[in-house]
Amino acid sequence: MTHQMGEAMAVRENPNLIFVLGGARSGKSGFAQRLVEELPGPYAFLATAEAYDAEMADRIARHRAERGPQWTTYDAPLDLAGVIRRLPQAQPILIDCLTLWLSNHLLADHDLKDEASRLLEALAARDAPTVVVSNEVGLGIVPDNVLARRFRDAAGRLNQQVAQQARAVAFMVAGLPIFPKGKMAWT
Repeated sequence: MTHQMGEAMAVRENPNLIFVLGGARSGKSGFAQRLVEELPGPYAFLATAEAYDAEMADRIARHRAERGPQWTTYDAPLDLAGVIRRLPQAQPILIDCLTLWLSNHLLADHDLKDEASRLLEALAARDAPTVVVSNEVGLGIVPDNVLARRFRDAAGRLNQQVAQQARAVAFMVAGLPIFPKGKMAWT
């Protein structure tokens, strides 16, 4: 067992954390939203996307409108850990998504290990239901450039760490959930 694997094994599982991951357009966001909506509201949506063009701005506006009045959206493109810590402990939250958050930090040239540690600590401290969405980016070919490989590697490490911390994990394939860890029910 390598030192890194040994560290991953020491993570405390959070009984209030569910992790949903999959490829692009796999149905992970809708599945995650339905999980949160099984609980009494109001709900917090922590958005990590930034609108760099008109299409993305339109997409973000459409998603906000689809969520409805029970949802309050908090923009957290960089300070995701800070927003998590500031929210009421009793409020269910949905974080969508870790890979956009990670790419924001990568492009800002921030220390990815430090940012991931801050995030993992904030998730560990949550006592309320929390659903985290992320993309699985490691199923394709090895990227042909340094930046893409760095992103893929960091996303893979972060996904492993969140999965270890989560009580349950769903992997979405063509809109269908596969459950590699735990059960999705809140009770």
